[in-house]
Amino acid sequence: MAKKPETPARIADNKKAVFNYFIEERFEAGMVLQGWEVKAVREGKVQLTDGYVVIRDGEMYLIGCQINALKTASTHINPDTVRTKKLLLKKDEIRRLVGKVEQKGYTLVPLNLHWKSNKIKCEIGLAKGKAEHDKRDTIKDREGKREVERAMKSRSR
Repeated sequence: MAKKPETPARIADNKKAVFNYFIEERFEAGMVLQGWEVKAVREGKVQLTDGYVVIRDGEMYLIGCQINALKTASTHINPDTVRTKKLLLKKDEIRRLVGKVEQKGYTLVPLNLHWKSNKIKCEIGLAKGKAEHDKRDTIKDREGKREVERAMKSRSR
């Protein structure tokens, strides 16, 4: 009997990133986390909205991702909610991303956090900023789809 491919369980999404940027490529990176952070992520105490990715000395870091400590955190640990987290990617992927990010208008944004075989992974996207009129088009499309769904739902009753 063949196994089904494992679908990653989502922890947190960055909906703002998809609204503010055109996502051109997606990469899956591992994360270096402390024990209290993993426990907090399991409880869903994570926010990616203000996060972004930087490349320093050939390594990638996630900055601005907020992981709030649990109230039951250990007393000998001083949790820092916005600690810079290291992302783990292959060297050739990092080199390729460095070349792309140096081009004008490109940036790296975290798209979501998810579980993959008991490890927390961060999906990052190579993104280009949207202009104001592109954002308006996105809103218009979303509202149009919503109206069509409402019409179909009322028609099926």
